[in-house]
Amino acid sequence: MICPVEKGGEIIKTLYITDLDGTLLHHNERISPWSCNIINGLIEKGMLFSYATARSIHTASVVTEGLKPQLPVIVNNGSFLTDSSTQRRIHVNQFSSEEAQNIYASLQRHQIAPRVDAIINGHEKFSYDELAINPALAEFVAARKNDGRNNPLHDTSVILQGDVFYFTCIGEEEKLRAAYEELKSAYNCIFQFDIYSNEPWLEVMPHTASKSHAITQLKEMYNCDRVVVFGDGANDVPMFETADEGYAMANAIDALKEIATAIIDSNENDGVAKWLAENVRTSIR
Repeated sequence: MICPVEKGGEIIKTLYITDLDGTLLHHNERISPWSCNIINGLIEKGMLFSYATARSIHTASVVTEGLKPQLPVIVNNGSFLTDSSTQRRIHVNQFSSEEAQNIYASLQRHQIAPRVDAIINGHEKFSYDELAINPALAEFVAARKNDGRNNPLHDTSVILQGDVFYFTCIGEEEKLRAAYEELKSAYNCIFQFDIYSNEPWLEVMPHTASKSHAITQLKEMYNCDRVVVFGDGANDVPMFETADEGYAMANAIDALKEIATAIIDSNENDGVAKWLAENVRTSIR
């Protein structure tokens, strides 16, 4: 079992959280068999481990195939805490109807046709104007044409149907930056360049939807005393600021490296699993 850290005679319970893309995953968007085996072995011995990702549970489950986290996972940048085995949503952070309408109106003013994620009749869907999306977003949704969440529309009067929890906009950097500046004070907005396509992305979520907020929820659920996180990108900055220790990958952005506890080996070299294998104290009894 895991030997908890002891401080002043007290047992310190630690929660370990990793980002996926650019952190736990290799460039082929998969976890390596070696990392998978190391982490699963530590989980079996009692390590409290989960991941926090911008991905949905649907794509996260594919890219982490073989990984067996026992705790809920953080998906859609903190919009949901989800049971990884059943895909049941445990905590949900979503927009009010008025908020969704205000965001969509802002994006329209900037001539941006977004992908809109919502829970519709109990099912997760992503909707978009099939006739108006730009080539970058069209390529993104084309790669998901067989995804059961795919909901192309010609009638945008229903694009905000259901409980909206996420807006994704890709391409056209100038327009996205302008929308980001307009929306960032009222909502949790992330503007960054995708590590695979290098396309500019703008993601808009409720203020309650963030990796850091979801980590706090998870920490409280399992009565943990401290949190150790791993990441590489701009959307990992808030969770680094919340955590007790934050480890940036060698391939991480400079802004994350500047606030990290330390810099570890790259995602391609299984940096997260290496660090865990060397630093999580275990004892088989």
